[in-house]
Amino acid sequence: MFSVTVRDHIMIAHSFRGEVFGPAQRLHGATFLVDATFRREELDDDNIVVDIGLATQELGAITSELNFRNLDNEPDFAGINTSTEFLAKVVADRLAERVHLGALGEGARGLTGISVTLHESHVAWASYERAL
Repeated sequence: MFSVTVRDHIMIAHSFRGEVFGPAQRLHGATFLVDATFRREELDDDNIVVDIGLATQELGAITSELNFRNLDNEPDFAGINTSTEFLAKVVADRLAERVHLGALGEGARGLTGISVTLHESHVAWASYERAL
């Protein structure tokens, strides 16, 4: 299995509902380092997994939709606890949609999976992996 990872970051604000979240029930900020890993069984005709430039560009377009936002005020997330795990899935699903639309080039149609990891700090992170 081959893979390529590109990276960006987002700064968001949000709050959680539920006692399990303790003080995080109050509005707070988070800065996430976002890694998107693209996987495929075999390299394409150009001997690459995915065009790194296009992958970086599309990840940046997705993170810009989230960056500097209070997610509590975003209609897409109304009533949802926007946990790190949940946000990793949001980014992965949005990347998958862009792959299917051809935004990462025709070669990206041979990708078999995407994994997105959001790093909350140097000691904690969460990931979501999906097939394509």
